[in-house]
Amino acid sequence: MTIFVISVMLLLFSGLLAPLSRKGAVFWDRLSLALGISGTVLGIIAVSSCLLHPESASLALPWPGINGWFSLRIDGLAALFLFPAFFIAGAGLLYGCGYLPHSGNPGSSAWVRFFYPILAAGIAMVFAAGNGVVFLISWELMALAGYSLIITERQDEECQKAGLLYLISTHTGTLALFGMFSLLGEHTSLVTLPQAGSLTHSFSTTGTAVFLLALAGFGFKAGIMPLHIWLPGAHAAAPSHVSALMSGVLIKTGIYGILRIVSLFQALPAWWGWLVLALGIVSGIMGVLFAIAQHDIKRLLAYHSIENIGIILLGAGCAMLGRTFGSAAAASLGIAGALLHVVNHGLFKGLLFLSAGSMIHATGSRQLADYGGLLRLLPLTAFFFLGGAVAICGLPPLNGFVSEWLVYLSLLQAGTSPAGTMTAALIAIPALAMIGGLALLCFAKVFGLSFLGMPRSPQNQPPHEAPGTMLTAMGLLLAACLWIGIAPATVLPLLSGAAAKWTNLPEAGTQTLAALAPAGFISLAAFLLLALLFLIFLAGPRGRNLISVKKAPTWGCGYGRMIARPQYSTSSFAEMIIKFFSWILMTSYEEKKPQGLFPATGRFKSHTPDGILDLLLIPGSQIIAGLTTRIRRTIHQGMIGIYLLYFAVVLCLLLAVAIFWK
Repeated sequence: MTIFVISVMLLLFSGLLAPLSRKGAVFWDRLSLALGISGTVLGIIAVSSCLLHPESASLALPWPGINGWFSLRIDGLAALFLFPAFFIAGAGLLYGCGYLPHSGNPGSSAWVRFFYPILAAGIAMVFAAGNGVVFLISWELMALAGYSLIITERQDEECQKAGLLYLISTHTGTLALFGMFSLLGEHTSLVTLPQAGSLTHSFSTTGTAVFLLALAGFGFKAGIMPLHIWLPGAHAAAPSHVSALMSGVLIKTGIYGILRIVSLFQALPAWWGWLVLALGIVSGIMGVLFAIAQHDIKRLLAYHSIENIGIILLGAGCAMLGRTFGSAAAASLGIAGALLHVVNHGLFKGLLFLSAGSMIHATGSRQLADYGGLLRLLPLTAFFFLGGAVAICGLPPLNGFVSEWLVYLSLLQAGTSPAGTMTAALIAIPALAMIGGLALLCFAKVFGLSFLGMPRSPQNQPPHEAPGTMLTAMGLLLAACLWIGIAPATVLPLLSGAAAKWTNLPEAGTQTLAALAPAGFISLAAFLLLALLFLIFLAGPRGRNLISVKKAPTWGCGYGRMIARPQYSTSSFAEMIIKFFSWILMTSYEEKKPQGLFPATGRFKSHTPDGILDLLLIPGSQIIAGLTTRIRRTIHQGMIGIYLLYFAVVLCLLLAVAIFWK
């Protein structure tokens, strides 16, 4: 615990030193960076120790000001969330050196360098909080630092709107968390959180209220549909390495909160698990559908965060059902799949956001319509993005396949339970398969439109490959994705302790993950696949020498030369699937067709609104604002006699209530 506290202190000092460099002082910038990276490295060391030795590390200091305790606790569950938090934060600090170089714009660099380590420290404290007060203070620190990073480009109106929406959403969730901790009791809020499985009132009204408040409060942060409204805009507005930390780690604080609160109860009502499973299906499918319809690469990746939150909820919901109906296998596999996907999603989504940042850094645009042919100009970025795409689609030999495989196994265990109590969980299997298929379609679109073909828009200067610091950060994340993908047996033991403790079932200790999910076959298949790809790579030049093929431009439907316009666009590539789900996506089209013998330039544009935010909340708030304005104008007459009449009416009502109350 001492090393963990030092790591958090270094992150905070890193942020506090950054403003000293806002006028271009290189020394303070480098010192801030060194302290930040040192803090993340020490954090990884501290968390690794907790993972290798499952016993909890704790710290409790008296806090006279609140008559309580400053309490920290890192157990197996917290450690699994902390490891990717420190790893991705360290990679982001390194990446930021090239993405926002201090020499180019010291003001923006100092702003991000100030709030980024504070955000990382706040996230770490949320995972390690041992009571409600420490948790809520850390939660607010994380929320405010995240807001400040979202509005980095404060002159941009869209950034301001995204930041305001994030602030409203996160504080709405925080209100629910205040209610949740008050119901858990003063001891939980001021001293320490209860031990796993120690609460017995899950079937009471209080237990139901605690669960629903936790689901709402933490659901806002996690981006669970339909509480996701802040997420696409915030991820699009923030700098790319900030988006990587927010998508890869910050939204997982919501998942951590749900799992932590659920773990406190000894027995779980069945409808809790079914509700979480249903939310996982809705979030997964809706998230990937909205991602397919996006034209902005960062908004597209943001909706994929919602999709992967859905996959995590599928595993968590199945684990909750396993606890309810006493299926240790389903519970262990479900929670292991959910926890591993938390780690995996942080790694490959961080990689994708950093790769997207490299594309934005090179082209100056977030729009897929402005890309094309980047493979020749940004080969390393293309390689890293392809690795992240393979991982997020759940394909071997990368890590996304392993965690989704565990979720599949848990659903199969639930669906084939002897008593048939969880058979309905089988419906989540085709839903998960559909999510994976649609994700593959989406990233085929993104990679094809971005890196293949030819540029779709003129560039003032040719795009250039990212600097070494940015490439190094992406390389670290890809290496971690590959390691988990080819050697899952090294990771499963780290999940076993947290899974056995969370399930709280006697059989969970005897049924290890290694027995329930033999990972040796995955490693063998991964090595064979990598060997095959390596052989194809080696045989490529030799094959071209044996077969003489005349190189020529791709036939372009009668065009005399290659031009950008006949290529697929972001709308045309996914047109079939968007129209098939038009009743969900509600995509609008703006089209002007060329007419006449000598037509003017045509125009085509499509837009997919967010159903909750754009079609429900914003119009609803406008209607309410209009009604309240009319009511105010009606009430405020400016005549003293009418105001006295209001007082008389109110007094009569109060007297009537008092008489009725007696």
